[in-house]
Amino acid sequence: MKRILLTFVAPAALSFACAATALAQAVIIPPPPRPGVEELYRLDALPAFKRSIAVGSVSSYDRTGGNDDGFRGTYSFVRKEPGGLVIADLKGPGVIYRIWTPTPTDDTVEFYFDGETTPRISLPFRDLFSGRRFPFLPPVAAFGAGGFYSYVPLPYKESCKVVVKAEGIQFYQINYATYAADAGVESYKAEAPEEFRQSLEKARKFFASAGADLSAYGAADSFSSSKVQTRRFSGPLAPGKTVTLFESNRPGRVVGLRLGPAQAFAGKGRDVLLRILWDGESAPAVECPVGDFFGYSFGQPAVKSLLVGTSEDKNYVYVPMPFDKSARIELVSQKAEGAPVGVEAEVMYTEVGRSKDEGKFYALWHRENPTTAGRPFTFLDVKGRGHVVGFVLQAQGAEPGAIPEFFEGDDRTDIDGALAVHGTGSEDFFNGGWYDAPGRWEDRLSLPLSGCLEFKRYVGRTGGYRFLLADAYAYRRGIVSTIEHGPHDNNVAADYTAVTYFYSEHNPTLPSTPAPAERKVNDPERIVFTPGWTTPVQAFSWSNAVLAKRDDLVGGEQLRHLSMKAEGREVFGDHYITFLCELPAAGKYRVSIQAIEGPAQAVVQIFRNEVAIGDAADLYAPERRKGAVRPLGELDMKEGDNKLMFKLTGKNPQSTSLGFDLYKIIFERVD
Repeated sequence: MKRILLTFVAPAALSFACAATALAQAVIIPPPPRPGVEELYRLDALPAFKRSIAVGSVSSYDRTGGNDDGFRGTYSFVRKEPGGLVIADLKGPGVIYRIWTPTPTDDTVEFYFDGETTPRISLPFRDLFSGRRFPFLPPVAAFGAGGFYSYVPLPYKESCKVVVKAEGIQFYQINYATYAADAGVESYKAEAPEEFRQSLEKARKFFASAGADLSAYGAADSFSSSKVQTRRFSGPLAPGKTVTLFESNRPGRVVGLRLGPAQAFAGKGRDVLLRILWDGESAPAVECPVGDFFGYSFGQPAVKSLLVGTSEDKNYVYVPMPFDKSARIELVSQKAEGAPVGVEAEVMYTEVGRSKDEGKFYALWHRENPTTAGRPFTFLDVKGRGHVVGFVLQAQGAEPGAIPEFFEGDDRTDIDGALAVHGTGSEDFFNGGWYDAPGRWEDRLSLPLSGCLEFKRYVGRTGGYRFLLADAYAYRRGIVSTIEHGPHDNNVAADYTAVTYFYSEHNPTLPSTPAPAERKVNDPERIVFTPGWTTPVQAFSWSNAVLAKRDDLVGGEQLRHLSMKAEGREVFGDHYITFLCELPAAGKYRVSIQAIEGPAQAVVQIFRNEVAIGDAADLYAPERRKGAVRPLGELDMKEGDNKLMFKLTGKNPQSTSLGFDLYKIIFERVD
């Protein structure tokens, strides 16, 4: 049944007839979506408090607190049955909202509903995500950044048992919600009714719309007497000044905000804030660096999701934000100097105020630099009633070039005082998998609800985002959502910065935003490239040379390195290899190498524009050994990609070959 919201704002001078006319202008509010596929595209219903009575998950996380979250399959099932592994056994009414794995197989997965002995769904595990089998169709079910995910809701009235017909599987997560008996949940039907098919097609269309104007979805077509309006702002934002993008003194809801140019807010200062206040509250609902709010990664635009991101040099957010009586959206410059920035903004809104079953929108910016040993990083810790709809995390390790163990930790969410969700790894939480692996979690990638901000081992940086629709984390008394930094015991130091997006019934009194000096992106003074992993090679000798990646035991230590073997001369003279080294800031750097020395190694020197730079390094040694760090010279470098050429200029008389076994390239700021 549709709800009717009567709106009446009348000054004293209005006649009785005018008042009657205003009273008759009722706003038709669409009914809440039924639990299931409709929740995937009913963006207008996102502020509404969830009707579920519990949120939960089943996953392969290591119950001992270690890092065996699926590698050996020890915890990758609920129980074993003849012929298979039960990976979930859920009691209804309920809905499975998300299924994720980085390790799909061709083994059969079966879904048994309501105690039946015959599965209603049976297909290869891989086909939950491949796009080949109904209802698991793209982009609602898809893959990217090393992870495979399905957001196709699977409702069950009494129960749902999920079985994989295999001896073993590895990583997985299943998110679900449980409902009261009168919630109207009906089990998934093997022969999908037309209504389900139509809703799934609407969801597919919605999921394919990242970057498009989705304000109409947030307003809902059924708000027939309150059309979406647009208020525009154009003007300068000077250092130390504040401008108001939008202000209203009557009930309404913001259904979209576009802000540009996006590059005007790029940079590492985090010194321009987006501030949003509702209903005269003294504490802002949002006070967040602009770039971080829109999903920037260490100062640069990175996200293009459905709800938040950047497209065509415009930042956008399409998360509905209802309010009771007033709203104000501001930009606050905390820059100390510089020229004014030209700002263009569009705020889409309707005059439909917040209903009693909706929360207000909040966003918390939180940084821990460094993280605290023995304690996980906290996304959100609030009391009251509400639901979380998104996370963006920028994570920077303390040791550039090292294996990023800080990103090995699990997410954990306690709802109303009890464990509700326990993940299997940091990139897993963001629907990814296998960081630092080609074609997986190695580069910036945006998907409709999740993605990788970036992965740059040489500066120790990565991060991800995930937005929640039907799978929102609903709570009634409070929520604590955290993520570990390290494979166990939170013992790897890092710099974590997050934005958490949520709805709350009451203002949760968020911590104040720290001063600009405590917010800025910190570039490491020491950048370490590891050619044995993923450092890009721009070019190497045209002839008489080969490259190989090796992982050798040297002096009792396993060293992964890039091995170059050359003989004779190449077309232009000395053999060479050129790397593309991306640096986070311009400046003068001392360039050093750490190589494996040995009886078949060459003399190496840096060249730029065919001019030798610094001192040559003779890498000969009677026995193979891990060499010391050797400074080779100083170079002026730009921000971004730089070409770094090494030439093999000769060899020690005792050396048997022209070899270059390179373990690390090290840049250190000297100005």
